[in-house]
Amino acid sequence: MRIFFCVEVAQLHILCAIFLIALTSLAQARELVRVGAYHFPPYIIKPESQNASGLLPELLVLLNQAQEDYRFELVPTAVSRRYRDFQDARFDLILFESPSWGWEDIPKSAVDLLIEDAEVYVARAEAGRGESYFDELKGKRLALYNGYHYGFAGFNADQNYLTTTYDAVLTYSHDSNLMMLQRSRADIVVITRSYLRLYRQRHPEQSQALLVSQRLDQAYHHHALLRPQAPIGPQAFADLLQALRSSGQLQILLDRYHLPAVVQTTKQGPG
Repeated sequence: MRIFFCVEVAQLHILCAIFLIALTSLAQARELVRVGAYHFPPYIIKPESQNASGLLPELLVLLNQAQEDYRFELVPTAVSRRYRDFQDARFDLILFESPSWGWEDIPKSAVDLLIEDAEVYVARAEAGRGESYFDELKGKRLALYNGYHYGFAGFNADQNYLTTTYDAVLTYSHDSNLMMLQRSRADIVVITRSYLRLYRQRHPEQSQALLVSQRLDQAYHHHALLRPQAPIGPQAFADLLQALRSSGQLQILLDRYHLPAVVQTTKQGPG
C-alpha cells in the first residue's frame, strides 16, 4: 500500500513539474516589451521598488492579462534622462508623455492614450484671497517638482532657471510641497490635478485650507511613445488599449485615479 502511495505522489510531482515548465515556456514565448517609468505620482510611484504602485503598474497588469503575445515589464529611469534612455534603447515604450515636454524631434511612434490631466496652482486659503492671487507668480515663493516641465516657465525644466527666475524650491515630492505650503514656507504649489484630487480624498480635513486655481498651468494630453524597433508596433498597442477601453476595464482604472474620459472623435491609432 505504501509503495502505491509513493508512486502516486511521484506522479503528482511529475505532473506539477510539467505544468510549471509549460507555464514557463508560455511566459518565455511572449515578446518582452520594456516600459520605461520614472517617479511621477499618481501615474507611477517608486518604479525602482518591488512595491512600485500607481496607474502604470496597474495598467500593465491589465495589458498582460488581456493577451498572450506580449509581456510588459517596468524598467526604472529618471525624469531627467528618460528621453536619452529611450533613444539608447534601455526600454521600448514610455507612457503618459505630453507633446509639450520635448520629445517632438525624437525618432518614435506616438499613440494617443485619450487620457488628459492638468497642472493647477494651489495656495493657502485666506480671507480675501481669490483667483487673482495666481495672476502674478514672480515675487511669490514657488514649490515645484524637480524635473517637471511647467507652462508658466515656457516648459523650461532647468533647475537653475527655475530657482533664479522664479524663486522656486524644487523637491521630489508633491506631499512635501503641500506641507511647505501649509507651514507657510511656500506661497504657491504647482501640482498634478489627479494627484491633488487623490490627496484631498485621503486628507478631507485639509481641503478647506487649500485654494485651487481655476486657471491651468498646463493641460496634459498623454501619449505613449514607442521606439522604431520596439517589439510591439503602434497599431498593435493602440488595439490593446482599445480592447481595454471597450471592455470598460480601462475606465474603471482611470476613475480610481480621478482621470475623466476623453471623447474619442476618430478611430484610435498611432499619432
